[in-house]
Amino acid sequence: MSAIGKSTNIFWQECSVGKLDRQKLLKQKGCVVWITGLSGSGKSTLACTLGRELHSRSKLAYVLDGDNLRHGLTKDLGFSTEDRTENIRRVGEVAKLFADAGLICIASLISPYRKDRDSCRGILPESSFIEVFMNMPLELCEARDPKGLYKLARAGKIKGFTGIDDPYEPPLNCEIEIKQENGVCPSPNAMAGQVVGYLEEKGFLQE
Repeated sequence: MSAIGKSTNIFWQECSVGKLDRQKLLKQKGCVVWITGLSGSGKSTLACTLGRELHSRSKLAYVLDGDNLRHGLTKDLGFSTEDRTENIRRVGEVAKLFADAGLICIASLISPYRKDRDSCRGILPESSFIEVFMNMPLELCEARDPKGLYKLARAGKIKGFTGIDDPYEPPLNCEIEIKQENGVCPSPNAMAGQVVGYLEEKGFLQE
């Protein structure tokens, strides 16, 4: 019996089928691929391309997209510092469950604050949190502006927009960094290939 957060008198229930059993069934190892970067940096493009590539290899993955989650899991949250932290905390806990189920969970969120990303890393087994930094310059992201958000932020119609009037704290020790080469962005397939190569090297695509 213990007290966790605001909950009291709760117990951890063990089950006879565990993570190793699920990984053996799926012939892969559960992990979280956490894609972080500015709006317009290509996070969702990479997440969906990676999901498709893993599916083509008969590997089970699931994408947690930040915008999609705000339609349900985090729809009660705004964009204050406190709400952003709670947003990432919730997504981190869900991602942890997917990894424990044996899936490759692909989380795609701006997740601007380093301490929040590090907190998500801290709740997962060692090496199971793979941080992918979409290191694209603000000028490129703003030029793309696929959702028109930078234009609104520059016009003062959106407050607290990451990269404009709210900070983005880049990772210090990410597992994978994706950036331009000689001023050219890698293709979606090339980016996904870089992540798949890492997953293969670290043994996540086999039981």
